[in-house]
Amino acid sequence: MYCSSRFYTLRRKTSQVAIGGLTIGGEHPIAIQSMTTTPTLDVAATVAQSIALAEAGCEVVRITAQNVKAAEALGEIRKEFSAAGFSAIPLVADIHFLPQAAMEAAKHVEKVRINPGNYADKKKFQIKEYSDNEYNEELERLHEAFSPIVLRCKEFGRAMRIGTNHGSLSDRIMNRYGDSPLGMCESALEFIRIAEYHDFHDIVLSMKASNPKVAIQAYRLMVDKMNLEEMGYPLHLGVTEAGDGDDARIKSSIGIGSLLYDGLGDTIRVSLTEDPVAEIPVARALADKAMVLWRESAKELPMDGINPFTFTRRTIEDSTIGSNLKIGSMEPPLVIQPGPPPAAIGDPVAYGNALSQAQAAMKDTRIEGLLLKVEESILANLEEWRNGIGDSVETVVWEINEAQLNEVSINQLRKGSRTGDIWLTSFTNRSNLNEFITMAELAGVRTALAIDPNDVPQLFPGDLSVGSQQTIATIPNSACTPTAPHALGLYRQLVENLYILGEDNPVWIRNTISTAIEPENTESGNCLLESSMMTGALLCDGIGDLVSVETIPSIRESTTLAYNILQGARARTSKTEYVACPSCGRTLFDLQSTTKSIRATTSHLKGVTIAVMGCIVNGPGEMADADFGYVGGAPGKVNLYVGKECVNIHIPEENAVQALIDLIKEHGKWQEPESDA
Repeated sequence: MYCSSRFYTLRRKTSQVAIGGLTIGGEHPIAIQSMTTTPTLDVAATVAQSIALAEAGCEVVRITAQNVKAAEALGEIRKEFSAAGFSAIPLVADIHFLPQAAMEAAKHVEKVRINPGNYADKKKFQIKEYSDNEYNEELERLHEAFSPIVLRCKEFGRAMRIGTNHGSLSDRIMNRYGDSPLGMCESALEFIRIAEYHDFHDIVLSMKASNPKVAIQAYRLMVDKMNLEEMGYPLHLGVTEAGDGDDARIKSSIGIGSLLYDGLGDTIRVSLTEDPVAEIPVARALADKAMVLWRESAKELPMDGINPFTFTRRTIEDSTIGSNLKIGSMEPPLVIQPGPPPAAIGDPVAYGNALSQAQAAMKDTRIEGLLLKVEESILANLEEWRNGIGDSVETVVWEINEAQLNEVSINQLRKGSRTGDIWLTSFTNRSNLNEFITMAELAGVRTALAIDPNDVPQLFPGDLSVGSQQTIATIPNSACTPTAPHALGLYRQLVENLYILGEDNPVWIRNTISTAIEPENTESGNCLLESSMMTGALLCDGIGDLVSVETIPSIRESTTLAYNILQGARARTSKTEYVACPSCGRTLFDLQSTTKSIRATTSHLKGVTIAVMGCIVNGPGEMADADFGYVGGAPGKVNLYVGKECVNIHIPEENAVQALIDLIKEHGKWQEPESDA
């Protein structure tokens, strides 16, 4: 198995790898990495950016060495960086395509990153069936080509990262294993076996992809395969080509955070199409959360029944809430929005008007369900409040405690609800729960139950439903304690216990203060990371039919974040999707400004995926699921892609954005933006 527990965070035991004066793996803290974006031959600019990164808290700095001259420049960069007082910060040479550059770089820096997909291997997207003999011949050729850099690193005491990218698998791997997590793992294992043949073990591994689901599955599968071969190499975590802004932070938190929850990861990089210094606080925050979980988790439990290596959506019974909101295994998860306290707005009419105004201000999202806590002031006026809310939302989820239920009659419940409304509460007593279900059934409303996973057997004895409407399951706020599993583990336990009992109830993922790793930190940026980590991890495991973010007061911000997490986890599309690399010394245009320009003209194209890539290294492969690609082809020139196919080359940069728009129109994916008037 890939981890010790899916309910508690028990750190994976790894070997230790020294990178200069820094040690990664073992019991050492997670190390934070980033990469320079300056041209490597501009030594002064690269040193200055390296210093800025180090001062921001970056513990490992990576620099591209796209050719031998750039690799030679690493010597002067290392010298000047050390002279500035940063001799303890290791430098890493990023190598693609050229073994000669790797051989030179190993003389100057503490670590060399090799991409198995393009290091002395072919990536031409050619279809060819390899016989076993032909495949073995390719492996022999690979052994000859890769051995020199292994021996060079061993000679100079350098570490190596074998960094597999989903977007750059070789033709040989692609044709035998496909563009898959399995292919990524097998690609890395081929190189590891060559290194081990030479008794070289100072290796760190990465399995990056722009799709968090693919990255999660690849890392898990790689650890499982390493365990079978008794390998314990440390892991470098990351989601590549994540883009910029909140979307990039969400995708990174989903991919990296899910693995950190499972105790995996020894060094991380958050790849942003922004100034690289902006990557450091995000990575630091994720690493700190993981280390909090490690300190608090000290118990190992059995595994759940989910296949962690292949995405499969959990099967539930199809049903409807509200007037026309469908819940089911083939339906995207719904968004439930916590409403402000009624007392903060005033009367029911004013409350409904406030909701309508909030809904009108949202561009890509809508309030599908409103979570409203039943206060004493409105308990006797449920009908007036429901009428005040009106049609501004599809359904209302009334959160009520067990004591309040004793004061509510079936008639009140019926008048205070509309078809498809939901009543949420928690119970530990089966007889009280039966009474509530009966009352809800008579009133014609649906139920949701906040239940501790340990109470599932007594409260779910085979059938828990309101007529044909199954109860929606979630965890109660009180379930999260220092001695309990983390919130992600509680949801996994809940689902596992439902599975054991044969129950297929929908599951509602609630992000509250109590589910947070750091509940004392309620800043919006932290709420984004916390919600993305937990909710994204569950969605990527196929768990979750409703989602709510209840840690941000603003209706607009919390609703938008919920939709963005769903999109980041590839669970639901509500806007344009962007795949954008973070830039480096190979980039052939200004990625940050270009990405902003493309976003400004295409952000209204819901359901369209656009890739913005600085160069060809991972371009076509990482754009595997993109509709259109904008790729640096030469200095000042851009190549345009449809999927993996290059359809237009060497477009002058000043004309390239318009050419991209024309290409989108040509393929029938364009629509004019709506007027703000």
